Amino acid sequence: MGLKSFFLSITLLLTVILQSHAQQLVSATFAGSKTKEQLTALFPLPFIKYGVKYYRVLYTSSDAKGKPDTLSGLMVIPNTTNLAFPRLVYQHGTADCKSCVPSNYGNAGGDEGQVGLLFGGLGFVAILPDYVGMGNGRGFQTYVHGKTIVSATMDMLNACSEWDKTNCQCTHDQFFVTGYSQGGYASMALHRHVQSSNSGIAVTAASHMSGPYSISGVMRDLILSEKDYGYPAYIPNTVLGYNETDERLYSDPASFFKPEYISDIMKYYRGETSITALNAKLVQLLKSNTGASVGSRLIKDDVLNEIKTNPAHPANQILRENDVYDWAPAAPTKIFYCMADDQVPFQNSIVARDTMLANGAPYLEVRDINPTANHGTCYVPAMTQTVLFFLGFQKILSETADIQDLSAVSVYPNPGNDILYIEQVAPASTLTVWSMDGQLVRSVKVTESVFGMDMTDLRPGMYILKAVSKAGGSTLIKWIKQ
Repeated sequence: MGLKSFFLSITLLLTVILQSHAQQLVSATFAGSKTKEQLTALFPLPFIKYGVKYYRVLYTSSDAKGKPDTLSGLMVIPNTTNLAFPRLVYQHGTADCKSCVPSNYGNAGGDEGQVGLLFGGLGFVAILPDYVGMGNGRGFQTYVHGKTIVSATMDMLNACSEWDKTNCQCTHDQFFVTGYSQGGYASMALHRHVQSSNSGIAVTAASHMSGPYSISGVMRDLILSEKDYGYPAYIPNTVLGYNETDERLYSDPASFFKPEYISDIMKYYRGETSITALNAKLVQLLKSNTGASVGSRLIKDDVLNEIKTNPAHPANQILRENDVYDWAPAAPTKIFYCMADDQVPFQNSIVARDTMLANGAPYLEVRDINPTANHGTCYVPAMTQTVLFFLGFQKILSETADIQDLSAVSVYPNPGNDILYIEQVAPASTLTVWSMDGQLVRSVKVTESVFGMDMTDLRPGMYILKAVSKAGGSTLIKWIKQ
């Protein structure tokens, strides 16, 4: 290679690298706004402080095969100025269809994007990726696949940071991570990656909710069992998604699934039907063909026997590669579940708890928040406790100061014991006290500028106090009972 050719090659290489970086954020399109009053009407929690603006974000990332692609997600920011907020990633649950994703909020299928509006109203910059193969991404989704979930999320974080630097400058260093169901799996995968990598991000607190963390253990046992299971469509969803990444499972889906099910499975793969419709059809066929909705009966007998007996089978290798629980979170972390979960067995959370504690996790709480709730009804209490947990750590900054330090309202002693004193609360204000499990434990009208409350009966722990003036202004204060 001549000198001229050498310098030309270097120039072209640098151009590609610089263009790739510059194109990381493709667009952030304003999609709508909600006022504080509108958000308060949407959500029952009494902590909404801001209206929000939300944007559909397109950004460069990779597809299932690692090739360049343009992915999508939703970004929500509090609609105010001169304040800096924590960033928060919310990972969405199993989507019914390719367009049933957060970035499609305001349109059919985009309902889960509403969670981003909640967090925005609470004072977080909320980032909700659609995942690889979903939303704008090409191909089929890589369902519960840790590596591509992480790559899609980290690239969206970088794209949103790029937008923030030139349009908003409204974030600071605090970083929160959460998600429910598939999103609980995704949030745990992201949390592990951020902690173990040199990403320059430190997790402030994380809440993982009702996720299938033990893919090769708890979930494999369920898939291979003869247990009647009402959600067999999760099996082809997972198998099809994993095979998108490296094609180790099969060269043709018909070599993996029995012929009586393959037609409906492929209709879903092609986007011609939803996962809800597929699930109903598979339940019907399984009961008609075999007498029970046993998911393993979707799989060809020889393949199923190989998976059961050969630990080196590609299916077993891939499942092990996608476990996300064998590590020790360093940041304060909660794992919420419900024992009566009918879709994601609660044992996923127990395995994660036992393994993380054995690995030395210092600030981990794993809790059954409602023993009788199923997967659907577990969501609200899990989210409520997640919100209260995060509010206990949240800082909102004005220039370099915590805005709570700028409020005239103060509480003391903090930490305290039996009597809590509140100063500079206007008479006729309403003061409410909330426990970290989402329970309202006090609600009183303030009668004087220095106001005392008896807290003797409350258990030790962190509480959130909300003062609302007669004119409608409010402030949140964190208080710890010793």
